[in-house]
Amino acid sequence: MKNTFYITTPIYYPSNKFTLGNCYTTIICDGIARWNRMMGKEVFYMTGTDEHGQKIATKALSSGKSEMEYLNEIISDSKSLWSLLDISYDKFIRTTDTYHEKAVQKIFRKLYDKGEIYKSVYKGMYCTPCESFWTNEQLVDGKCPDCGREVHEMEEEAYFFKLSKYQDKIKDLLENTDFLEPRSRVNEMINNFIKPGLQDLCVSRTSVKWGIPVDFDPKHTIYVWIDALPNYITGLGAFSEDESMFNKFWPADIHVVGKEIVRFHAIIWPAILMALDLPLPKKVYGHGWLLFGGDKLSKSKSSGLKDINDPRILIERYGLDSVRLFIQKEINFGQDGNYTQELFLNTCNNALANQYGNLVSRTLGMIGKYLGGKIGKAKNLTDKDVEFEQFVINKRNKVIEEMAKYNVSGALNTVFDIFDKGNKYIDENEPWTLFKEGNITRLNDLLCVLSEAIIIGTTLLMPFLTDKPKTVFERFGQKIPNLIEEYNSFGFIKNDTVTNKGDNLYPRLDINKEMEELYAISESMA
Repeated sequence: MKNTFYITTPIYYPSNKFTLGNCYTTIICDGIARWNRMMGKEVFYMTGTDEHGQKIATKALSSGKSEMEYLNEIISDSKSLWSLLDISYDKFIRTTDTYHEKAVQKIFRKLYDKGEIYKSVYKGMYCTPCESFWTNEQLVDGKCPDCGREVHEMEEEAYFFKLSKYQDKIKDLLENTDFLEPRSRVNEMINNFIKPGLQDLCVSRTSVKWGIPVDFDPKHTIYVWIDALPNYITGLGAFSEDESMFNKFWPADIHVVGKEIVRFHAIIWPAILMALDLPLPKKVYGHGWLLFGGDKLSKSKSSGLKDINDPRILIERYGLDSVRLFIQKEINFGQDGNYTQELFLNTCNNALANQYGNLVSRTLGMIGKYLGGKIGKAKNLTDKDVEFEQFVINKRNKVIEEMAKYNVSGALNTVFDIFDKGNKYIDENEPWTLFKEGNITRLNDLLCVLSEAIIIGTTLLMPFLTDKPKTVFERFGQKIPNLIEEYNSFGFIKNDTVTNKGDNLYPRLDINKEMEELYAISESMA
């Protein structure tokens, strides 16, 4: 079996600056990618941008720039944001990249030569903002089912992909495998698209000029389905002279996408791959939305609320870990989740300051105060120590199980169970009383077990929070691990290990004060 792992975000549509909502998938995927690297796998993590279509051309025109000038500014901003969020992607693909455009033309021609694509005339209801055609049956109250905007009837010559040919195969794939998760998404696909019947798919346009030309019929540009979706293979070098990366990493282990584009990835994309005689990705995961004031947290909808939706401001004020933690821990993966300023700040206090930061500071503070900053190997464990150690190991095993299911929020909540238990372990065993009694041997054993629990928990935390946790190893006199397995059991602390308390990892916030200041920032930006 391959010891590789290939994970992708969708390629984002760069119609504006990215906000916290756009960061959701990217941060989730980064945690999964980093986790698999620490599990010893060779990981390829790809993200990027979908840069063709009428909407981009219109935006560029209104800004007085060429399409590429307009796009380059947004791409530069998005890459700087990914850097600020410490996103460890291995490749950033743009659909305007020359290699991608050439590969897409080859894919289109291959499908045409195989009889999977044919020329006809399309007449249907078209949503300009979404660049999507819909049948009357698919409209919701006569409007676009994706964005709720008005549609208009449109007719033009076009090439079509024989999507209807793959109806039974796609139905079997969805119903009888775990290709698409969570399972609720399968029901949506079957009821909303498979049962009404799949229609052949319009895959070219003559009215849109900002796109990849069909090389054998250049008045047509290739439409989004065959322009954008194949990025997952062209980014690995498929349909190029060097397909070594494609052969190494394909099929993808997981495509992580928002629920609004599950249809593209769970129906259209596998059908295209079937037509190309290529293996399917192992899994498509359609996560929920990050909601802001009751609406999807996006870059296209304004809100009268004053909550800050700019990750740059949040990172500057509260640090990188705060944003990454909220996204990965507080939103149940696969479900919609609410974002409010108060929820965010309470997460900073409850999880980072109280549970984790406080545990680290208390433990190191007691080692410094009671043991002169040095700790030795535990020699005589009590039943309570053994019980606590087993609790930690059980939680560690559960984290590994949850990550095997891509349950990032479940895994992180389990890690914080370790820290919560550690604080209770201190209160139950009262190290201060042991010091007063002069029982230094028992005190060392207690603080050693506690320190090792923190190191094991911090190792599990590292893929998700990439700033402060790595400093914890140095404070406890331990090396930063490259693999999860490096701290997989107790007993690794050596005699005369020197510790260093340092500053508080995460200072506690005054919620009311922070809310007022953030609202003031928001008003100044209005």
